[in-house]
Amino acid sequence: MHENPATFLAFVLFFPAFCVVGLLYCLFPRTPRNAVRLSLDVATVLLAAALSVVAMRWGFYATLGVGGAVWKQVAATLVGYAVFLGALAIGWMTRALVFRRSRRGTASTT
Repeated sequence: MHENPATFLAFVLFFPAFCVVGLLYCLFPRTPRNAVRLSLDVATVLLAAALSVVAMRWGFYATLGVGGAVWKQVAATLVGYAVFLGALAIGWMTRALVFRRSRRGTASTT
């Protein structure tokens, strides 16, 4: 099957925005800052990017003849960015739960 290069155009155009949002996700909040948190944050950002690529490809092909070629890119971008932010939101909530539990465990022992 021959791939249409336009299916990745939305990801290429939004890659700088994904990098900025992913970096902010990894940097904030500033505590706790350890290797476990950094590895979980990087894994979350990479998973969000991979899911975004899948969603963009789906969004590109799901627009069946509505609005022409530009609308396919718009739909792909909207779906991909929404999935990226949704995955980061789920990761943010999971990170808050995991590190809140670990802070409680360490605070009660000291």
